[in-house]
Amino acid sequence: MERLESPTAGSGREELKLFTSAVLSATGCDFSEYSDKSLRRRLQRLLEEEGCSLEELVHRLRGEASYGERVVNRITVNTSELFRDPEMWLYLRSQVLPELRRRGALRVWHAGCSRGQEVYSMLMLLNELGMMRGSEVCASDLNSEVLTEARRGVYRYRFNIQYLDNYDRVINTNPLNYEAGLSVPYSKYFTIDKERDQIRMHDFLLSHPVFKRQDLTRLNRVSEPHYDIIFCRNVVIYFNAALQSRLFEALYHLLVPGGVLVLGLYESIVGTWADRFKKQSKVYVKRGEEDA
Repeated sequence: MERLESPTAGSGREELKLFTSAVLSATGCDFSEYSDKSLRRRLQRLLEEEGCSLEELVHRLRGEASYGERVVNRITVNTSELFRDPEMWLYLRSQVLPELRRRGALRVWHAGCSRGQEVYSMLMLLNELGMMRGSEVCASDLNSEVLTEARRGVYRYRFNIQYLDNYDRVINTNPLNYEAGLSVPYSKYFTIDKERDQIRMHDFLLSHPVFKRQDLTRLNRVSEPHYDIIFCRNVVIYFNAALQSRLFEALYHLLVPGGVLVLGLYESIVGTWADRFKKQSKVYVKRGEEDA
């Protein structure tokens, strides 16, 4: 089986162009502005798993109607866990959400939600603060398979057991007195079945968010801001600089003034749109037009 050329080779770029063009034609999903390094690594893994050459893969994309969605689902990165990066969630709990609650019911969007653990983490936190009722929570991802998992809200217990510590750090921390911990049981929000190796979210959480399939590379600027908080964590690191800039522009216009953008732990806003947001510890706050 052939291997892709090194990142600096022109032929390697041509192979990526051939691949992304075939995927775009087959599915309408545009990967042409993803980071070359990341996309090349995922394509190489896909070729190895499929046991085929790039030419054979492209031939299948052109000839099999259902194969395109399978390829898209295989090459998208889908990593999610309960209360990932607990310090960020603690900051939301103690600093961000108490300020935003003055606005009334919140509108939240999880862009690139993967399997949904982040969405349910947010709902648990909103519920603990008495802010879940009336809130509008939307979540989207390009991968149709992980969206199905997110809607089900059923996760492997053995894989997620280590993240239950994150739940304790965030939900069972008293922001007014860190020495006096709280005692909110897991059973308030999900059922653990060790024999079936399952963690299942309770129905009142499952029924709240609206999940939809969405390609962030096609996100358009809107005329009216809508969201108080947008989560877009560990997504932009897979985009090139031009696509990152367009995404930040769209997210800026989707946020209400003073709205909050939450990125991944190792992500930041660079370029033209950096001045449109104020870095506030773990999050970015949209500046008003007069301040930008």
